Amino acid sequence: MSTSTTVRAGAGTHRPPVLRGRAWVAPLCWFAVLLDGFDAVVLGAIMPMLTSDASMGIDNGTGTVIATAGLVGMMIGALGMGWLTDRFGRRKLLIGAVIVFSLLTFVTGFAQDATTIGVLRFLAGLGLGGCLPTGISMVTEFAGAKKGSNATTLMMTGYHVGAVITALLALWAAANTVSGWREMFFIGGLPALVLVPLMWRYLPESPDFLLSKGRTAEARLVADHYGVQIDEDPEQAFAGASPEQPEKTGAALLLSAKYRRNTVFMWLASFMGLLLVYGLNTWLPQIMRAADYDLGNSLGFLVVLNAGAVIGLIIAGKVGDAITPRNAAILWFIGSAILLAALAIKLPLLGIYVMIFITGCFVFSAQNLVYAFAATNYPPKVRGTALGMAAGVGRLGAISGPIMGGTMVAAGIAYPWGFFGFAIAGALGGLAVTGMRTMRRDQRKDAAPDPSVPVGAEERERISA
Repeated sequence: MSTSTTVRAGAGTHRPPVLRGRAWVAPLCWFAVLLDGFDAVVLGAIMPMLTSDASMGIDNGTGTVIATAGLVGMMIGALGMGWLTDRFGRRKLLIGAVIVFSLLTFVTGFAQDATTIGVLRFLAGLGLGGCLPTGISMVTEFAGAKKGSNATTLMMTGYHVGAVITALLALWAAANTVSGWREMFFIGGLPALVLVPLMWRYLPESPDFLLSKGRTAEARLVADHYGVQIDEDPEQAFAGASPEQPEKTGAALLLSAKYRRNTVFMWLASFMGLLLVYGLNTWLPQIMRAADYDLGNSLGFLVVLNAGAVIGLIIAGKVGDAITPRNAAILWFIGSAILLAALAIKLPLLGIYVMIFITGCFVFSAQNLVYAFAATNYPPKVRGTALGMAAGVGRLGAISGPIMGGTMVAAGIAYPWGFFGFAIAGALGGLAVTGMRTMRRDQRKDAAPDPSVPVGAEERERISA
């Protein structure tokens, strides 16, 4: 049930916390990630139409360069946005990311040459790269550590719902519009006109972020209103090596003795996971056309791949909470490798649809379990940085995947060798995850906040005065 609380602006420098309906956080982040999924997949969905548009003069090689430009932007956005969210807040940065990529996606529909599309995709990538780590930080912190995997993977279903919608709209646009690809970019930019005002009004700031900045009274107020447990000594919630020096923050803390092993192996796993995600989403339609399937079926495979991802994420989140994100990620990466290799086997049309659906259940969930690991195995003060760097360093894999797929398509060997190459990446991802270590939480710290320090009337008044 929605509630509404009004907090008056104070004399301080901080905006008063948003205290409105408790049920808004997860849906708003989910829809932000849905738009992220639409924008990230749109280039792969419209690539056949773009390369067929004689007025643009874009071939598969140029398409690879455009895709790479967008992914470089995403890498920079993820690295920078993760750092910025740990300093300036999840709320403002998530709203800003949605505005940036939506506006630039819409403008791309007016492009008249490949260079313009490449530049706009790079700039849109800055926002796209920041959306995922920021959204994951938000939903994880409002869900609590014990439900971190499920919260992360459920939110990431939005990405793949967006991808499915993109592929379906591409089918419609190819048959019912003049160019097909321009209309897709226009469609991708419009939903922000509704989402951004809702986020501004209803999306609160993370209490973990407020606490990390010493804004304890605000953190308690937000936590009390939204039913979130906060830990006022979060460093002690993580097992492992001896405590680090308190001044260490950001990348320095991620690469300190306590977290270095996890950080390095997490980056490797994210590299392989995003290689699979972006390689397949960008080139699967063209790979299947190389296997003599028509355009309709080739786009249909992209729909089914991402539909499988939605189901896989729902299952993977529950498994991750039951056996830890690390152990679940090992299983999902190994499953991805086996299924991708099996796609090289010739099957009847129905059989290949079933195989691609099952492959989607594993491939995309593997990467998102890496995000779930990052969200639940680093303290709040560097959680955004950890997620941002996992996504940012992983974008090198996101760049490599389309390059690998595009090179094989251009060389005429994408089928079946493309699937074998992606299968090797899945196996290497699983190997990297085995090097990661779960930072087990002290159960004492997972207990409810001390009832002797409630968010009382005096504290509320001090914040709202």
